[in-house]
Amino acid sequence: MELGLIQKQTTKLVMTTQLHQAISILQYSTVELLEYVKEQALENPLIELHSPSWDGGVRSSKRSYDTGLKKDPLEYAETRKSLHDELHDQARCLHFPRKREAVVHYLIDNIDESGYLRINETEVMNYFDVEHFEITEAIREIQLLDPPGIGARSLSECLFLQLNESGEIFELARDLVSYHLKALAEKKYRELSREFHVPVEQIQRAADIVADLDPHPGSKWGIDKPSYIVPDVMIEEKNGRFSIALLDDDLPAMKVSNAYRSFKNNEAEEYLKDKYQQVSWLLKSIEQRKQTLRAIMGVFIVHQQNFLRNGISELSPITLREVAMEADVHESTVSRAIKSKYVQTPHGLFALKDLFTSKLSSESGEAASSSSVKLFIKELVENENKMKPLSDQKIVEALHIQKGIEVSRRTIAKYRDELKILSSSKRKRFS
Repeated sequence: MELGLIQKQTTKLVMTTQLHQAISILQYSTVELLEYVKEQALENPLIELHSPSWDGGVRSSKRSYDTGLKKDPLEYAETRKSLHDELHDQARCLHFPRKREAVVHYLIDNIDESGYLRINETEVMNYFDVEHFEITEAIREIQLLDPPGIGARSLSECLFLQLNESGEIFELARDLVSYHLKALAEKKYRELSREFHVPVEQIQRAADIVADLDPHPGSKWGIDKPSYIVPDVMIEEKNGRFSIALLDDDLPAMKVSNAYRSFKNNEAEEYLKDKYQQVSWLLKSIEQRKQTLRAIMGVFIVHQQNFLRNGISELSPITLREVAMEADVHESTVSRAIKSKYVQTPHGLFALKDLFTSKLSSESGEAASSSSVKLFIKELVENENKMKPLSDQKIVEALHIQKGIEVSRRTIAKYRDELKILSSSKRKRFS
C-alpha cells in the first residue's frame, strides 16, 4: 500500500437549492402554495403581488366551488366559556368550607382538555397539608359536577362515573368497565359471559350501553375551529365534455417590481441580481407545477370517463407508472404532484392519490380497480347479517361470484383495515 494523489472524473447528481424549491412547490397544495408565495414576497422586495380573487387564503365569490360539505355558521363561533370556567362556576355554587374549596379549585385547574384529572395526590396533600381522605372527598365533589365523567383519573373511572342509572344491566356494565375493560374492547363476549354467569346477549346489551358513553367528557368545551378541504383541481362537465380548472390559476399575479432599477451601488446591484434570479425561478417552478398537474389530469380524464359519468363504482384502474408514461414525466413526479391534493368531481370531493389505483384481474378480462373492490367490501359489510358477519374468506367468495374478481384473503384483510372495518369476530352481535 502507498499514498498518492490521483485525479479522476466522476458524475453525480447534486440537489441544488432551486431544484429543492421546485420539488417542494410541486408537492404543495394550493393553500400551501399561496402561503409560500406570500412568505417569498415578504423576503424578496422584487415580488409584487396582485390578488383580486384571494383574501387571506379564502376564495372570493368570483367562482363558487361545492365541496359537498354543508357549513354551519354556528360552527365558526368560538366557545367563550372554557371547561375550567364552567367547573369553577359550578363549584362556587356548592359553598364548600374554605379549606375544601381551595383544594377543589386547585384540582379543577389540573383537569386536562379531555376532562381527566392529572395530579400527584401526594404532592397535593403536602401542598395543602391535608389527609388522603380529604383529597379523595374533594375529587368526589368534582366528579359530581357536569358533565358526567368529569374529573376521572382513568378511562375506566370515566366510564364508570357515567353509568349512574340503576338496574341489573347497568350494574353489569359498571363491573365490566371496572374490571374487564380490555376484554370488553376486544369483544370477548363469550369469555365474559362465562365469567359473570350471564347470557352472552346480556353482555352485548351492556357493551352497547358502554359504547354510547363519552370517553372525553371535556372535549366539547374545546375552541378548535373546523377545517374544510379546499380542492386543488376542478373537473367540470360542459356540453358533454369534461374540462380541468386548477385553483392555482387564481393565485396572486406576481410581477417583478421596477422600483429598484435606479440602484447603481455595487452591493445593491449584486443583491438585486440574486433576488431577481430567485423570483424568476419561483415563477418558472409555479408554471412547471401547473403544466405537470394539467398533463396528469388530462391523462386521468381520458381514462376515467365512466367514473366521471357514473361514480366511484366505475373507477378504472390506472397506476402512477402508466400515468407517467402518457404524461411524459417520471413516476416520482406524478407521486409528488398528487400528494396532499384534492379534486372536485361531479360525484364529490376525492383525494387525488385515491383515484390512481392498482389493477385486480377478473374473469371477464377487464381489470377492476382496488377502489371499486373496497366499495364492494364496504357495501357487503353494511348489509351483512350482524349475527353472522362475513369472514374474509366469505368476502373473497362473494367477489368471485358476484364480480368475477379474484383476490386473496390477505388482500381483503388489507383493504378491510384501510377501511377501518373490524374482523368478523369483532363485528359479531349476539342480540
